[in-house]
Amino acid sequence: MHDERRRIEERVARLHDQRIKPAIYAASVPLEVAAWQAPGEPVSFEEAAAAPYAPFAMDTPWGPPWGTTWFRMNGRVPAEWAGRRVEAVIDLGFTGDWPGNQAEALVHRTDGTPLKAVNPLNQYVPIANPATGGEVIDYLVEAASNPDILANEFTAPTPLGDVRTAGDRPLYTFRRADLAVLDEEVWHLDLDLQVLRELMRELGEHDPRRHEITHALDRAMDVLDLDDVPGSATAVREALRPVLAKPAHASAHIVSGVGHAHIDSAWLWPIRETKRKTSRTFSNVTALADEYEEFVFACSQAQQYEWVRDNYPHVWERIKKSVAKGQWAPVGGMWVEADGNLPGGEALARQLIHGKRFFMDHFGIETKGVWLPDSFGYTAAYPQLAKLAGNDWFLTQKISWNQTNTFPHHTFWWEGIDGTRIFTHFPPIDTYNARFSGEEMSRAVRNYAEKGGATRSLAPFGWGDGGGGPTREIMERARRLKDLEGSAKVEIEHPDAFFAKARAEYPNAPVWVGELYLELHRATYTTQARTKQGNRRSEHLLREAELWATTAALHAPGYAYPYEKLDRLWKTVLLHQFHDILPGSSIAWVHREAEAEYARVAGELTALTGEAIAALGTGAPRVFNTSPRDRAEVVRTPEGAPVYVRVPANGSALLDPAEPPHPVTVSGGRCMENGIVRVQVTDDGTLSSVFDLRAGREVLAGPGNLLRLHTDLPNYWDAWDIDEHYRNRYTDLLEPDSVTVVEDTPLVGAIRVVRSFGKGSRITQTITVRAGSARVDFETDIDWHETEKILKAGFPVDVRAAHSSAEIQFGHIQRPTHTNTTWEAARFEVSGHRWVHIAEPGYGVAVINDSTYGHDVTRTVREDGGTTTRVGLSLVRAPRIPDPEADQGRHRLTYALLPGASIEDAVAEGYALNLPLRVADSAGEPEPVVSAEGEGVTVEAVKLADDGSGDVVVRLYESRGGRASGVLRTGFPLAGAEITDLLERPLEPARTDGNAVPVRLRPFESGR
Repeated sequence: MHDERRRIEERVARLHDQRIKPAIYAASVPLEVAAWQAPGEPVSFEEAAAAPYAPFAMDTPWGPPWGTTWFRMNGRVPAEWAGRRVEAVIDLGFTGDWPGNQAEALVHRTDGTPLKAVNPLNQYVPIANPATGGEVIDYLVEAASNPDILANEFTAPTPLGDVRTAGDRPLYTFRRADLAVLDEEVWHLDLDLQVLRELMRELGEHDPRRHEITHALDRAMDVLDLDDVPGSATAVREALRPVLAKPAHASAHIVSGVGHAHIDSAWLWPIRETKRKTSRTFSNVTALADEYEEFVFACSQAQQYEWVRDNYPHVWERIKKSVAKGQWAPVGGMWVEADGNLPGGEALARQLIHGKRFFMDHFGIETKGVWLPDSFGYTAAYPQLAKLAGNDWFLTQKISWNQTNTFPHHTFWWEGIDGTRIFTHFPPIDTYNARFSGEEMSRAVRNYAEKGGATRSLAPFGWGDGGGGPTREIMERARRLKDLEGSAKVEIEHPDAFFAKARAEYPNAPVWVGELYLELHRATYTTQARTKQGNRRSEHLLREAELWATTAALHAPGYAYPYEKLDRLWKTVLLHQFHDILPGSSIAWVHREAEAEYARVAGELTALTGEAIAALGTGAPRVFNTSPRDRAEVVRTPEGAPVYVRVPANGSALLDPAEPPHPVTVSGGRCMENGIVRVQVTDDGTLSSVFDLRAGREVLAGPGNLLRLHTDLPNYWDAWDIDEHYRNRYTDLLEPDSVTVVEDTPLVGAIRVVRSFGKGSRITQTITVRAGSARVDFETDIDWHETEKILKAGFPVDVRAAHSSAEIQFGHIQRPTHTNTTWEAARFEVSGHRWVHIAEPGYGVAVINDSTYGHDVTRTVREDGGTTTRVGLSLVRAPRIPDPEADQGRHRLTYALLPGASIEDAVAEGYALNLPLRVADSAGEPEPVVSAEGEGVTVEAVKLADDGSGDVVVRLYESRGGRASGVLRTGFPLAGAEITDLLERPLEPARTDGNAVPVRLRPFESGR
């Protein structure tokens, strides 16, 4: 037989694209359209319905960036269309085929009921099936003219990312608003051809099945009447039926499909637009559920459900009905799909608590898995927290984006830092926006790493990132691929069902230990520093407000614990931990609003803490310590004078001066010493020496606190990525404007260094040594005006460290300092929370911070044979895409060097730096609500129980990485104690002895 594949494939392609697709809609008539441009921000349906509308013609430009235009559409179904399937077809002037980052619209009835959304891949609104003829159409369409931020593929900055800079030129040209007859037989023929053509192209050239499909397509095209495509469509489908009916091989891979619509809670659009996106997508999904009884849709992010509940009650009711029918699957159990590295431990717990509670309260469903397809790496604390929240499985996708190494598993047990394991799946289809194309199905089989051990994988299907979700075309593909020779088989089912089957067939899946590090998007630890600082500060202010509110509730008669305010503020902070807000990868509008929200949250929380302390009564000045460790340090009086005080953990003490162990001396304008550490500042503003007087050794192996300005232009994703070549070009900032002693007292010595550089940037640093502390602080004020640069502070330390330890949620993680393999080499920029620690046996040093997350650790051997381990703390970046002004302006932050530090010291000082002592008048002298005895036993949160019972909840963990035995003591009469899960549900009783609760913890175990 001659090889005619090329002729046949080209023939089929032309007939399919040029004759069959255009015949899907058999007839059409235009709708009458009028328009009203809403001023400013979106308005309610009621306001839009009462607005004056002007006639609007097709091919007319409309829609300024971020604007809203309401269209009134009227029409009548022609009588001759009786018995046909009639739809409205609306094309707003869509650009490309991505639904999420351009014009979108929601169609309403005149009573305000949302019907369905329209986007590039979902342009229809059902009218009647079958029509009787004469149906009257009267719709109000809310159209959003969101700009396409991706139009230049992130190759150039754009002003469109903020309504303040986007201008008002119309972005779109309205193309179509018609009533049309859908020819179902032609539509189905189009889908038959799509599935067969794509499958054919994926099969090998020597595969008989490929040739069978090819010739079947050729024969079918012989049946097609070019002059009457609708009239011949049934015959063409009959010709294809045998090749579509052949069942899959018995050993075919099984793809468990679940509908999905990944909706970023903010990204290339502001939060206000996400609220509307949820209504559009969820309207479409619930409509699709009515059409396809086998359809199952997985939807995460309780925050988005709450937006719909509060703003779109009709859509909310439809969701509840779909949930009740089993077609809508709440998943994920988190308030939002948060960043996987940056939220603090308590915040990550609250993500799970608030998310799971929402689904339980509103649907009576306890979600069983963590659904995080699109975060930028995943902390090794997740397995423990997920299990403590009652979860059985974990799903992610993003690790497929690794730059260097291919992750070796798709189904595996993930083991966290405490030893907890959770069953985890990583879909080999390599997308959370699957549409069951031939290429995707082939990729899922080809990639699948568990061949021979397991047979199934998950595929979230539907258009996403900006929403959109599954379409009827995707559902039709799934039906055709349910059992088709040459393809994997598609089973649509709930994620819980998939995980149950996957675990049953593969109980001895391989184990991955530690973090799931994404070898990409490493700059998300640093970009948009003010957003990150707002998050860090909010987390600690929440801790402070909860502790002192609990103290007041127990000891101040008449004080009412502010449950609702704390709940609302927590949810605001949790929302902004979304994986494109906190990482700094959103447009300017998002980060501008985030900074304003963090300022509001800080003001409210400061006021709540003040009210709680005031409730204890007014009297003498007291010092309040919110951290979990006793403190002896210098604090400022309200007048600004330094005082050395001792304050118990989670407690308070009178502002009475205590005698420090050794006074601070400043000599020669450059040297500060306090009997613990001696710090020498050079004329260039760096540290030439940090001498540990206790250990009798020099800490530094080179200039300390060396500020280095690197060129920072990644290959593609500017806000997201830092590529390793950034190291190759840099400027050391060694020419200060001034180096001046600014404080010289027995309690505080401080030297200020001012530097001007670059494009008008300026850094003012105050280097401070305090009595009684080994910590050297660098209070830093940056006025930043650079572009495509990153600023790092380097500390070359004279220790031979085999690994670094960085704080993560409820513990820390160790990472090798060598680059023996590509896996270690790929970790050239990593994340940590309040501290990073490096050590050799017998001696360690920590670098502590109050707001940064990114750092690098490198190791070199000097000519004298000694080893230098260098910590480079990432302070601020200057990407231009998607926010051209990212990080520009003022930044105030503090980091510190802690010589002679153990892990326990790093933990204590990390808390201390982030939870400064508070001075306030108070007459009350209550015992701390709870105090912990025992090394490594660390209290993370103290609050009242969420059920309003008045019970006290204490969250604690083992922080050193070893076993811990200790005692919790309460400052109130203890009636009893229980160990609970994260949702405060009792697990087992705890032994008590008076007001003491004995505690035993495994390494990094979190106790409740």
